[in-house]
Amino acid sequence: MKTKLNCPCGEYITGANEDELVEKTKAHLADKHPGHDYSRDEILFIAY
Repeated sequence: MKTKLNCPCGEYITGANEDELVEKTKAHLADKHPGHDYSRDEILFIAY
């Protein structure tokens, strides 16, 4: 299970599980990177 992700902007995002990680990543993207929307699969591809 992947629960960590490093955004290229330097933000470190963690979740208790993949669902939470995707939710937090999508919230970060909406807040800090408007217009950059990634699918669950794309987010999990760069997560570890």
